[in-house]
Amino acid sequence: MKIIRYPEPAQWEELLRRPALDVATLNDTVRTVLQEVRTRGDEAIKDFEERFDHVRLDSLSVSEAEWAEAETLVSEELKEALRQAHANIEKFHAAQRFESRPVTVTEGVTCWQKYVPIEKVGLYIPGGTAPLFSTVLMLATPARIAGCGEIVLCTPPNREGKIHPAILYAARVAGVSKIFKAGGVQAIGAMAYGTESVPKVYKIFGPGNQYVTAAKQQVSLHDVAIDMPAGPSEVEVLADETSRADFVAADLLSQAEHGVDSQVLLVTTSETLIPQVVAEVERQLAQLPRQEIASRALESSKIILVRDRAEALALTNRYAPEHLIIETADYLELAQGVVNAGSVFLGSYTPESAGDYASGTNHTLPTNGYVTAYSGVNLDSYHRKITFQELTPEGVRRIGRTVEVMAANEHLDAHKNAMTLRLNSLKS
Repeated sequence: MKIIRYPEPAQWEELLRRPALDVATLNDTVRTVLQEVRTRGDEAIKDFEERFDHVRLDSLSVSEAEWAEAETLVSEELKEALRQAHANIEKFHAAQRFESRPVTVTEGVTCWQKYVPIEKVGLYIPGGTAPLFSTVLMLATPARIAGCGEIVLCTPPNREGKIHPAILYAARVAGVSKIFKAGGVQAIGAMAYGTESVPKVYKIFGPGNQYVTAAKQQVSLHDVAIDMPAGPSEVEVLADETSRADFVAADLLSQAEHGVDSQVLLVTTSETLIPQVVAEVERQLAQLPRQEIASRALESSKIILVRDRAEALALTNRYAPEHLIIETADYLELAQGVVNAGSVFLGSYTPESAGDYASGTNHTLPTNGYVTAYSGVNLDSYHRKITFQELTPEGVRRIGRTVEVMAANEHLDAHKNAMTLRLNSLKS
C-alpha cells in the first residue's frame, strides 16, 4: 500500500482516482456477445458457456432434482447461518414498506401514490472465485417482500454443469422462482432480451466484473432497467490513534480479497497507527488462502495521513466510498458528517463483513463514486410508484385558472382548452 502524508486538497482528485481498465475493446466484446444472445437465444448462451466457463450444457434450467440434491449437500451449520442471515435481511427490508396517504393539496384536489411491484426481475449472481450465496439473499429477499411476481436468477455453472448447492439453497430460502445456468455477459443478455428458456425481465440486479457492468449499462439504454452502475468493490477505513491496528488491517484485507481490481483506502489522523497497520496487513496477508488476489488489490490501494478529523471527513466525502468503516473514538459524531457513502459501519466492533452477510442491511451498493447520486439496493428498488389525482368541481374552480394561464404561456392551447371547457361547464 502506498503511504501519502498530508496531501493538499488540490491533489485529492488524482489521489482518489480508482483503478480503471481500457474499456474500448471490452465494450466491443460485450456488444458482440449481446447481439449473439439476442439473435440466437439459448444456443448462443450454450456456446458462450462452453467458451467462457468450459462446460457444454444440455439445458440452461436448474431441474427439481438439482434443487433437491442441493438440500443434501449443504451442511446444517451453513443452512442455519443462511436462515439467520435471511431473517435479519427480511426484517430490515420489511421495515422499509411504504404507506400511501391521500393528500388534499387544496380543497377539491386530492393526490396520492400507489406502490406497484416490478412484475419480473432478474438477479445476477457472479461465479468467479467465490460462490456469492449471500448476494442471493440480498437481492431475492427484498424482491419477494416487494411482491415481484417472477424472480429469475442467472449464475454461471461449474465445469460439471452444476450450480453451487449453497446458491440453490439460498435461492429457495429467499423465494427465487427460476434459476438458469448462465454467467457473464450472456446471462445479462438472456434476461434483457429473453430466450427460449430464460424469461425477459423488466429490471436486472446484481454485481459483476467489468464485462457484466458494461453489459448491464448497454442493455439499459434500450431494453431493460438496471439497479445501478457498479464496478469493482471498495472500502475506506477511517481511523485515529484509538483504533486497533489488527482490526483495521483485517477490514482492509477483507475487501482486498474480493478481486484484483478492488481498492482499499485507510484515512487516518494518526502517524503512529500507520506502521502498525502495515505490519498487521503483512502478517495477516501471509495467512490468507486468497493471498495473491489481495496482494494485487493492495498494489493500487493507499494509506493517507491527514491533519485532523475535519480534513478526514472532507476527504472521505470526496472519495464517496462504497463501504465506509469509522473506527474512531468519536465515530457517532463523525458519522453525522458523512454525506457520500454506500453503507457505513460504526465503531471497532462493526466490520464490513457484518453487512456483507448478516446484519440485515443490503450489500449491493454503488461503487466508483456513484454513491453521490445512487442508493444501494433496498425495497424501493423493486417498486414503481404510480401517482393518482382527482379533482372535484371545487378543485377545478381552485386551480383551473392557474392551469389556463400556465398552458397559454407555454403556447399549448389544447392543454388550456381541456381545463377551460370544464371551467365553463361550471358556469352554466
